[in-house]
Amino acid sequence: MGATAHRATKSARAEDVQRRWLVVDAENQVLGRLATRVATILRGKHKAIFTPHVDTGDFVIVINAEKVKLTGNKRQQKVYRHHTGYRGGVKETTAHRLLSGPHADRVVSEAVRGMLPKNHLGRKMLDKLKVYAGPKHPHDAQRPEVLSLG
Repeated sequence: MGATAHRATKSARAEDVQRRWLVVDAENQVLGRLATRVATILRGKHKAIFTPHVDTGDFVIVINAEKVKLTGNKRQQKVYRHHTGYRGGVKETTAHRLLSGPHADRVVSEAVRGMLPKNHLGRKMLDKLKVYAGPKHPHDAQRPEVLSLG
């Protein structure tokens, strides 16, 4: 047969990753489609050096989270639950109440959180997500690039 060159799969290391800052405008974007794209970028699956056990993703800033679209009747029927830590302390709220209240950013961050791994690595990835209800964000010093999802 002849000599064959030894080829090995290269795994990315944490120090090899170069992170970018991206801004996504959520205005008139469908929540699920926005969340899948953001989760892919946070995870690093859009990069050639993607390695499942290393956080290779970029930072994502989501602005105008209060203007995200929900299809069908989800705005009134989608229920978010959390537990206070006390007995019988399950609290419920609808997507409409969250989006029209002071915590409109939680709708987007919860949708993205559900699409990331449920482990230590997933929590590290979620730390790179910055969601703001309005059009302003305090990350101008990082010189973020605009990412269009059109």
